Amino acid sequence: MGNHGRFEGCIGVRQSIIHWFRFASPQSFYPLAGRMIPWFWAAAAISGIAGLWISFFVAPTDAQQGEGYRIIFVHVPASWMSMFIYLVMAFWAGLGLALNTRVSAMMAQALAPTGALMAALSLLTGAFWGKPMWGAWWVWDARLTSELILFFLYLGFMALQAAIDDPRRADKAGAILALVGVVNIPIIYFSVKWWNTLHQGSTINLTKAPSMAQTMLWGMLLMAFAFWMYSIAVALTRVRAIILERERHTEWVKHAVE
Repeated sequence: MGNHGRFEGCIGVRQSIIHWFRFASPQSFYPLAGRMIPWFWAAAAISGIAGLWISFFVAPTDAQQGEGYRIIFVHVPASWMSMFIYLVMAFWAGLGLALNTRVSAMMAQALAPTGALMAALSLLTGAFWGKPMWGAWWVWDARLTSELILFFLYLGFMALQAAIDDPRRADKAGAILALVGVVNIPIIYFSVKWWNTLHQGSTINLTKAPSMAQTMLWGMLLMAFAFWMYSIAVALTRVRAIILERERHTEWVKHAVE
């Protein structure tokens, strides 16, 4: 009975893997993405409204930075997402390179513009915060410089794919660039520890208690969740458009757009 149970368990796991692996097909993933998008948009809207309310109207004024500190409720989540999206993009690109799955490469392509937006937002809000705090819009600080490099990596990924007409060759070239660029992520994250920089250290740490008021923490986490939900919703919306563009000659797309 024991061996029989283990055998049935293995069959169940195998069937589950096959069930999920079928979504690697654009034809199967397209309707699934369409069903998920409204939920992510709703989560982004609700958490974003709540996060903005707490961040700008409930959280107390900072004793040292005054009201100007509130820009961190946009700056920090944008910075987090710029790094996280790049890792996810590189994961999908690498998966597509290794397994030759079409949806994986499409997901990487869909994530790049949102990652670039987050990196640009991080740099822009950082400049607005830096001017009153440091007296300058920009300094060649280690974290700022590595974040700028991340922004250029996103732009390079998109430009490289756009420059190659064959989608398969473009996916492979983009995947190599994305994987090489992953080395920049730990540099961004640990830059304030590795070098003497102007940029302040992390206020939220998984191993330590947060060095901010409870309402500030809730505002920060809600805004981060809102940015996360927004990024997923936009990426799924964009990947559906990419699927339609790449699969436009197939019969199922012709039926889907009728």
